[in-house]
Amino acid sequence: MTIEALSLRPQSAPAQPGDARTCASAQLARAIVDGLEAGGFAPGQRLVEADLCERFGVGRSAVRDALQRLAARGVVTLSPNKGARISEVTLADALDTLELTELLLGLAARTAARSVSGQGVAEAVGNALRQLEQARELDDPRRFAAARKAFYATLIRAGGNQALRRVLPSVQVHVLRARFGFSTMQAEVFDEFRAIGAAVLAGDPERAERLGREHVRRIRERMEQNTTTIRTRE
Repeated sequence: MTIEALSLRPQSAPAQPGDARTCASAQLARAIVDGLEAGGFAPGQRLVEADLCERFGVGRSAVRDALQRLAARGVVTLSPNKGARISEVTLADALDTLELTELLLGLAARTAARSVSGQGVAEAVGNALRQLEQARELDDPRRFAAARKAFYATLIRAGGNQALRRVLPSVQVHVLRARFGFSTMQAEVFDEFRAIGAAVLAGDPERAERLGREHVRRIRERMEQNTTTIRTRE
């Protein structure tokens, strides 16, 4: 199976020959991150170069570049003589990350609401909400995960804050590693997204920010409850 078949993002224009390895490694890095959220990879899982080459149809140099990219972002841990593994994340790490994400997503929602009158913004937000609703109706966790990321990305693009465009996606990567087990909450989470989207479309920055932050706080609460339940069962 190739990267293009697994990637949740549209394919870009063909790369020039000199850029082929860079393009392949970037696509592979994205596919691994997508796989984390979709359940195809798990924290602590070993990543074997030969397996990745076969699975994604790329060369070893592209695999090594991709692993270096992910290691720089904290997604992968590289160890001498042990190779690469998906980084482990503790509950404390995840909660710290979500504390930062709460502020950033609230800001993304606020800036999107302020910019809703801009060309194409309302249409883009509406389309993102429809994608979420379709994924929920199909009860498709992978599709819902893709639609959720698209919704976040739409808010960031709508607001036009370049710093948010750089920072928030990289922060979310760390949350993905700790978010397994939440696929059964699609309906509940969708209601939160719909409320955020409605506030953005209404041009209400204060309400949009409040709902965005509340959404992340609820993720924190669910994560803590889920961890407590697992410990109780053990």
